[in-house]
Amino acid sequence: VQLQASGGGLVQPGGSLRLSCVVSGNILSVNAAGWFRQAPGLPREWVASITYNGMSSYAGSLAGRFAISRDAKNTVFLQMNGLGPEDTAVYYCRAEVANASGIVAVYWGQGTLVTVSS
Repeated sequence: VQLQASGGGLVQPGGSLRLSCVVSGNILSVNAAGWFRQAPGLPREWVASITYNGMSSYAGSLAGRFAISRDAKNTVFLQMNGLGPEDTAVYYCRAEVANASGIVAVYWGQGTLVTVSS
């Protein structure tokens, strides 16, 4: 099982980005999935999660600016609007995946860098 995150980049304050995380491999199902971020010098923090049936949750006040979603092809998205310098971080996707044998494990993507700067 592999998680491939993409969509990061340099954006000006107030701008938007959409991150994607493709889950691939010997998959039976992708259960809960989520996004985390780690800013320089700080510990990794939870950003948002989405359940198998699409229920979402967010950290703090991010719900007004961020939106997590998923499609039927094992891809999880994070739409980020109104970005500010405080959102600069490496963003990681995380997914709870059941493989073809029914074994459930948690996997992490490699991270995608989001830099918010003018």
